Amino acid sequence: MIDLSNISLQFNGKYLFQDVNYKINSGDRISLVGANGAGKSSLLKIIIGSLQPESGKIIKQKDINIGYLPQEKVIHLGKTLLEEAKSALTDITRLQEKGKEITDKLSENGLTDEKHEDLINQLGEVHHRLEELDSYSASSRVEKILLGLGFEKEDFERITDEFSGGWQMRIALAKILISQNDLLLMDEPTNHLDIDSLEWLIGFLKNYKGAMIIVSHDKRFVNAVTKKTLEVYLSKFNTFNGDYDAYLQFKDERDKQAIDQYIIQQKKIKETEKFIERFRYKATKAKQVQSRIKQLEKISLIEQPESKDEIFVRFPTPPPCGIISFELKSLYKSYGQKKIFNDLNFQIIRGDKIAFVGPNGAGKSTLVKIISGAVDFNKGERIIGYKTVVSYYAQDVADNLDPGLDILETVESVSENQTIGQLRTLLGSFLFSGDDVFKKIGVLSGGEKSRVALAKILLTKANLIILDEPTNHLDISSKQILRKALQEFQGSLILVSHDVDFLTPIVNKVVEIRKGEIKFFTGGIEYYLSKREEQLQQQQYDEKIQSDNSESVSKKNKKRIEAELRQKRYKATKNLIKGVKNEENKIEKIGKKMMELEQNLAAPEVYNNPVKAREMTLEFNSSKNELEQSISLWEKLSEELIEIEKQYDI
Repeated sequence: MIDLSNISLQFNGKYLFQDVNYKINSGDRISLVGANGAGKSSLLKIIIGSLQPESGKIIKQKDINIGYLPQEKVIHLGKTLLEEAKSALTDITRLQEKGKEITDKLSENGLTDEKHEDLINQLGEVHHRLEELDSYSASSRVEKILLGLGFEKEDFERITDEFSGGWQMRIALAKILISQNDLLLMDEPTNHLDIDSLEWLIGFLKNYKGAMIIVSHDKRFVNAVTKKTLEVYLSKFNTFNGDYDAYLQFKDERDKQAIDQYIIQQKKIKETEKFIERFRYKATKAKQVQSRIKQLEKISLIEQPESKDEIFVRFPTPPPCGIISFELKSLYKSYGQKKIFNDLNFQIIRGDKIAFVGPNGAGKSTLVKIISGAVDFNKGERIIGYKTVVSYYAQDVADNLDPGLDILETVESVSENQTIGQLRTLLGSFLFSGDDVFKKIGVLSGGEKSRVALAKILLTKANLIILDEPTNHLDISSKQILRKALQEFQGSLILVSHDVDFLTPIVNKVVEIRKGEIKFFTGGIEYYLSKREEQLQQQQYDEKIQSDNSESVSKKNKKRIEAELRQKRYKATKNLIKGVKNEENKIEKIGKKMMELEQNLAAPEVYNNPVKAREMTLEFNSSKNELEQSISLWEKLSEELIEIEKQYDI
């Protein structure tokens, strides 16, 4: 579809890429990767035509349709949401107008038979193309895409001017999905989505027939929807057939080989230089010296891969606090006539690491603001636990930074015992290296300010940390560093995030906020998603029953269908359900046993007795192995259960 031939692009005197060639084929599903500043966004702009390369050619297939979603700054004005979304149906609208013109001409008097036949053929071609574009279900498709991306039906007649920046990006995303493009170019498409719309988008793109190139720091999303990886590295393109995880494995192996080759080459160069230096002034060795000098000149130096030194970042040890870190009782919150929460009760136990999930606008940010004390409420109680210290990272926290300070001064103002070197290492993990640390806050972009604010959080001594969408402006490596720090954090944690890969190893509880109500799920984010999938399947089943009923299925038949489906589901799943429950009970029992053993091992009468300590340690390790086996079996049985339930549309 598209050929990039000998493309070069410079920025500030440095080549982002030089004399690169790449072919984008129909059906390609490409993840575009590379370090920040490597030129990923620039490459998308070159393909779309909004940026011209310094040299080279872009050859595009005739009549190709390309949809492009930039990272930010998309604004829609002056139309209703539905009108704006339908404006993406350009091919269908054009063909419908052409069909109307042909129909009008056919009604004219005095047409020759030849002209009449030609118009009929043209109209047939128009109708055929409209069928190919599925024009008759276009309106339904538009509504499904808008609903999938989190808009409500009551939003359809709202003027687009009323929507915030994040929702403006969703409108832009909806339009490129609606317009049935041959190629989608998407730059960080998941940044402004909630977990519901993200799951919907993954499902949509899995079934999308066109090609796509995606830049995203959401590893789970990229793994789910792409099959090929294009890496921009050292001004060149490297391609790999496989998802992002497979690419990382390949990259590790490639980098190890490159480092080995680099070491061997450097050793050979030093030996040659040593020989030249030793015999430079000996006439008997003149020919050999000259030969060695020519060898050095001809050597093509192997470039060393980017540094892979692992950066460890730790939160300060949180101050001790009570068992109940925080509590809300009978909370009522409204904005004017709009009720947000009514009679809400919520409790955080010391050590809880909780993910807040749910659709945008459901009240996630409002709830964390109430917990942090940033927003007041109408009725109820907000009870801060004994010695609880709260630290809060809001989505708009960057606006509260002092624009007159530089980056280093900003983090230095909240650090206690860290040296300048330690602070610079921390800032490096958030993509501020070298002289970047001396940039004033006032000149930074929104994303850069957010990263500075996040670095400040890592230096704050608190035992309850609240982070609202902390990963939106981080690359994959920075997310991994933050994730590791949050895993090891010993206090309580609330995370508002749609990034499943980021949340998975951190959280032990999930709170779903939907339509002013909250539901608790004791388990990780994957457990929540499996339960959410069950709920959605149940809804589909209920809708199916309602649809059958609306088509005059009698109440008796409806009950019979329900009973048959329930019976089939029961027979197919009863053993699996029993197995899942058994493993859940076993996991809980082993977990309690391990906690008791851990506490006993810390007792003086045990650790002062080597024999008893060894016996208990062996018992603890045995329980740990048993727990891992039980968790593995539980996961296998749960997956089988979900797949079987899908077969019965439950």
